[in-house]
Amino acid sequence: MNDALEQLTEAIAEAKQITVLSGAGISTASGIPDFRSANGIYAKLDNVEYLLSETYFHKQPKQFWLSFKDIFQLQHADDYKPNEAHHVLAELERLGKQVTIVTQNVDGLHRKAGSKHILEVHGTLDHAFCPKCGGRYPLAYVMEQPVPRCELDQFILKPEVVLFGGRVQHLEEAYEAAAHCDLFMTLGSSLEVYPVKELPYYAARAKRPVTAIVNLQPTSQDDLFDIVIHAELVSVFTKLRERLKPSLS
Repeated sequence: MNDALEQLTEAIAEAKQITVLSGAGISTASGIPDFRSANGIYAKLDNVEYLLSETYFHKQPKQFWLSFKDIFQLQHADDYKPNEAHHVLAELERLGKQVTIVTQNVDGLHRKAGSKHILEVHGTLDHAFCPKCGGRYPLAYVMEQPVPRCELDQFILKPEVVLFGGRVQHLEEAYEAAAHCDLFMTLGSSLEVYPVKELPYYAARAKRPVTAIVNLQPTSQDDLFDIVIHAELVSVFTKLRERLKPSLS
């Protein structure tokens, strides 16, 4: 792993434009349960895709919100904090590097760490909105009532998370960012979820960026990457920080 880590350190130091695809692995490192592992949310609920669907929201919005809050354990949302990987990415941006984060996660931890240019392709838990007037409300407001309603028209709010049956967001911008960067990093993603799993192909075909993946387990797309590291993200980024210390200090 040391050679790959040294290669990644050099690629980060040299890159001016960095695009990051972050998946569940960067969030589980902060203690957030994931959906697709053997012990994840999918394994605990037989009908989770329906409970988190556009259909369920429109048919039974009151019951939808009760399920939604329980599935995502929203009462604990403020307990989770950014980890070393989130912080190093934010620091690279503060150093003047152009860092675009394409994230599959809805927890808002990249934003809490200080990153600014984030494409939340599956939306965010941090807000809900009124489908009638477009009013936007923070999570704290959503948690004040079992079924959150708009203050203006009392319409039941909808979460900003992309529900099953909904459209992935910012996809064209994500493809552009993958193809036009100096370094493309995939962090904590098994690359199984379409269409985001296509991003490494765009980066590899572009021939411009160095491509790297850091994931605990091998993926079916490892051969697309110049640098492959199978290890826990926080450990890797702790070591990266040490190697990048002159730049980050």
